[in-house]
Amino acid sequence: MTVTWTSGYNIDEAYPLVEWGMVAPGGGVRNPTRTPAGTLTFNRGSMCGEPARTVGWRDPGFIHTAFMRDLWPNKEYTYKSGHELSDGTMVWGKSYTFRAPPTPGQNSLQRIIVFGDMGKAERDGSNEFANYQPGSLNTTDTLVKDLDNYDIVFHIGDMPYANGYLSQWDQFTAQVAPISARKPYMVASGNHERDWPNTGGFFDVKDSGGECGVPAETMYYYPAENRANFWYKVDYGMFRFCVADTGHDWREGTPQHKFIEECLSTVDRKHQPWLIFAAHRVLGYSSNAWYAAEGSFEEPEGRESLQKLWQRYRVDMAFFGHVHNYERTCPLYQSQCVTGERSHYSGTMNGTIFVVAGGGGSHLSSYTTAIPRWSVFRDQDYGFVKLTAFNHSSLLFEYKKSSDGNVYDSFTVDRDYRDVLSCVHDSCFPT
Repeated sequence: MTVTWTSGYNIDEAYPLVEWGMVAPGGGVRNPTRTPAGTLTFNRGSMCGEPARTVGWRDPGFIHTAFMRDLWPNKEYTYKSGHELSDGTMVWGKSYTFRAPPTPGQNSLQRIIVFGDMGKAERDGSNEFANYQPGSLNTTDTLVKDLDNYDIVFHIGDMPYANGYLSQWDQFTAQVAPISARKPYMVASGNHERDWPNTGGFFDVKDSGGECGVPAETMYYYPAENRANFWYKVDYGMFRFCVADTGHDWREGTPQHKFIEECLSTVDRKHQPWLIFAAHRVLGYSSNAWYAAEGSFEEPEGRESLQKLWQRYRVDMAFFGHVHNYERTCPLYQSQCVTGERSHYSGTMNGTIFVVAGGGGSHLSSYTTAIPRWSVFRDQDYGFVKLTAFNHSSLLFEYKKSSDGNVYDSFTVDRDYRDVLSCVHDSCFPT
């Protein structure tokens, strides 16, 4: 587990550390440990465009990251960040508790939250231009109230929509801190984190305001081999997540395509049966109005290079943001529904379900009027997805609205290891 926080203390002024330990059965902390933290900072010069200068910029201070290692799976821990001053005085932050993650393949109740495009807002609307992310507070508040009923969060891109205004990163991190201080908060890179012309990205647009991913990759830890490339894998119990970066080229022959195939192909489905692909821009399917106008229902060249991998390695679900609404498809193979079932899937696995979960809080997107055959459920509202794995063969999918936390779309998956192994379409190599 990783802890990141900011302070005004440089490393030569105070020694940053985290004190942590397992919660004892009768309360208190068992054998507390103090772990040193690394320290980073960044300035305008470390970004690639022209981020805010006189308005919206503030000194980011110093960003500290510490790692808590060798945790016992599913045990409760407590921690607090702090600094030891030069005179020996200790300055401590608040204490928080968290539950250590299960080991890969561990059979226990595991609950995942997925959404994208949330942003931030004020309670009184005092600093939100044009009220751009009106639903973000509802999403945050609903997840804070339900903290005891999920285990890990995946925010798949477009986090604060700061667009170069660093003060809005502070606003966002403060808004989600009640969640991220208690639960692993995994992130993906969106166009508003990365995209800027002539910087090696896949899209030459100015959506990041010149940030080029610098604040995102500094403030949030993610286990990538190269921090400038925002793609990585996460093993969480019976789940494997392959998180892609749509700010970089994903087509065949690229480093990212190689990573995606390696991530999908190396999972042991007998022990981690639930295989999830996630990215920000829609590389799968969306009946959003602007995609429909292009005639592709996807980013240009989105799924053409990836659908062979999704099918060959039997991806259960692919999640996307970018489009600010909710949509779920039938299980698909090359744009064709492989079953007419809508709410309960069992037996041989022969298609991937594609989900747009971009209703975290930013202004909503409209659909095309004609509903494609593969579109099972659409909702133009704010919400998020919850996945509940009960064991190695039973999974519950739920779409909840942020306004009330109630379920508005759901389905179940029941299957065993033989159902994943069965050859369908091009998932097995010819002999």
